[in-house]
Parts: sequence; structure tokens; C-alpha cells
Amino acid sequence: MSEQTPYQQLRVSENATFEEIQESRNLLMQEYNGDRQKIEAIEAAYDAILMQRLKLRQEGKIKVPDRIRFAEKVAETPPAIPAVPKKEAPAWLQNFLDTPEQSDILWPGGIFLGLSLLGLLQPNSVSLALALGIGFGIYFLNRKEQKFLRAVGLTVLALIVGLSISSILGNWLVASGVISLTTESLAAFITCFVLWLSSSFLK
Repeated sequence: MSEQTPYQQLRVSENATFEEIQESRNLLMQEYNGDRQKIEAIEAAYDAILMQRLKLRQEGKIKVPDRIRFAEKVAETPPAIPAVPKKEAPAWLQNFLDTPEQSDILWPGGIFLGLSLLGLLQPNSVSLALALGIGFGIYFLNRKEQKFLRAVGLTVLALIVGLSISSILGNWLVASGVISLTTESLAAFITCFVLWLSSSFLK
């Protein structure tokens, strides 16, 4: 069988169509089922014919059906979409911003909410609520980076921002009669909220 041409091995003529070659190959595979040596010879002959016809096709001498896939056909890859560069915050800002877990948001949130309610419901306890808020703010910030002075600085800054917002917003809300709270109670509520933001999202 080794002295025969690939066409003779597959029992087809050189003018045979691809369908005839494939059909003959399948019949021979069934005929010699279990004979490993002959099956390998049939596969080698089939591959040799495909490669020969590929060469003829490349030279433009024959037309091969499009459904026959050759190694020359490389799957076309879609054009790469350029990635949009992410705009990152400046390095100095990244050093202060934190991406806390849910527990690191809820636990301080519950404490500062309690302090806010204390200041709202007990106007005489506004100073106590703010003092405790400052203490908890320093504690939560210091727990993240173990930098006490930085935690104190950020907490004092949050306290100033909270009191500034509450003095502007509180005077307007109370004077216009939108809410029926004292400016001190509103200041405690807003400041505790700002302290919660700073202790949760800063580091």
C-alpha cells in the first residue's frame, strides 16, 4: 500500500471531487476498522491529497469549495477596541481616600446616628454628642493607619467643616421656619454626619 499514490490508496481518481474523496476515505476507515497501520496510511493519504489540492488552489489551478478549511485560513480577529484610560485621582488624594468594607461603614454609621439623635432629642446634650463624635472620629481614623496625629487632624478638619455647614445652613433653615429645631441641635446632627463621612471614607 505504501508504493501507491495517495489517490490510489483512497481508490479514487485524480479528478475526483472532494465529496468522492471524503466518501471513499470514510468507507475505507470502516473497512479497515481495527487495523491501525492501514487506518494511519489512509489518513496520511487523505492529508496528502488535501495538501496537494491546497497547493494547487494557491497557484490558482483549481477551485476548492469554501466549506473545506485549510490551515491557511486564520480566523479573523475583530479589531481591538482601544481601552479608555481610567482617570485616577491624584496621588496625594489617594493617600487620604479609603474604600471601606460594608462593616466599616455601618458600624461607625450606627454610632454617629445615635449621637445625632442624642443632639436632636436632648438639646442640653449637644456638647456631649459633639465631644463623643470627635472621640469616635479619632478612634475610627486612627484604627485604619495607626497615625494618631493624622487622625486628630482629619477629625478637627471634619469638625470645622461640619460646624461651618451647619452655621450657614442651620441659620437659614431655622430663620425661615423650615424646621423647628434649635441651631445647636441641627449643628450636632450635621457635624456628626460629616464626622461619619470622614471616619468612613478617609484614612
